[in-house]
Amino acid sequence: MRVLAGDVGGTKTRLAVFDVEGTCLDTVTEHSYPSGSYAGLEDIVREFLGGTSTECRHACFGIAGPVQHGRVQTTNLPWIVEERALADEFGFERVALINDLEANAWGIDALREDDFYLVNAGSPEVNGNACIVSAGTGLGEAGLYWDGQRHWPFASEGGHADFSPTTDLEIALLTYLRERHGHVSWERVVSGTGLVNVHDFLRVHRRVAAPSWLREEISTGDAASAISRAAMDDRDSLCVEAMDLFIHLYGVEAGNHALKIMATGGVYLGGGVAPKNLERFKGPGFMQGFLDKGRMQPLLETMPVKIILNDRTALFGPALYLDAVLAHAAL
Repeated sequence: MRVLAGDVGGTKTRLAVFDVEGTCLDTVTEHSYPSGSYAGLEDIVREFLGGTSTECRHACFGIAGPVQHGRVQTTNLPWIVEERALADEFGFERVALINDLEANAWGIDALREDDFYLVNAGSPEVNGNACIVSAGTGLGEAGLYWDGQRHWPFASEGGHADFSPTTDLEIALLTYLRERHGHVSWERVVSGTGLVNVHDFLRVHRRVAAPSWLREEISTGDAASAISRAAMDDRDSLCVEAMDLFIHLYGVEAGNHALKIMATGGVYLGGGVAPKNLERFKGPGFMQGFLDKGRMQPLLETMPVKIILNDRTALFGPALYLDAVLAHAAL
């Protein structure tokens, strides 16, 4: 089956046409667009289709935000996207919108062993549920329910649940963020923006000003990337502390999500943050946060934890979702 698949994010939107056979995807054509330069998804799809002679009867898009009744208002873009509007404008026979993390979860089946970095081997229960947590522009979470034969991904907005500190330093972080934002979700601390928040908090809490070269990099580029690079290169001790605290909190929330899903089949880390900071995730901080659940630590120790290294996973997912849904409907 030929499918137009889309990975719609706050920073960029990637569209591709795939020929789908089972979990095998053959790329026909693919292109990336800066999301903020367009008034809506329709404009991007129109440009994409205008640049290719390939025709598709089916389309599916993974979008950051809660999808309800075929409609979504994007979380990090001023867009409203509707299945019916896309079908009417472009003549698709079938259009589906799914949450971006649900799309990411669907894409896991298309990956190979070398598309993962193993953080914790655990003792995988092949027939168990699984989950995915992705820190990138925001914090996404989804589950994969095992029905006895296969996993069925489902969406969640768990990244917007309340941040729950457990140490004096984390309580101070909560107080700092609450004064600035009111409600403080996990996304406020575990995301690209979250890393910046953690860094800014530590500057105030430790009373240590940022060096001029770091202020310059933050003001002229991506703040999270600047902080991450400074930590990676060990150029600034407070950036190192910010990254270590961020990774620990990432582990804490991944463990929270894994417990709620009972993810004995595996815990996956998606998004761009973990692959770009792989050396830091190899250290003890993430797993210490993940496992620190009191009486539930032995259960969490059995759960495999893997970082997804293939950044096209969320693009593969919509194609696999639509193929699986249409095949299931035909039964």
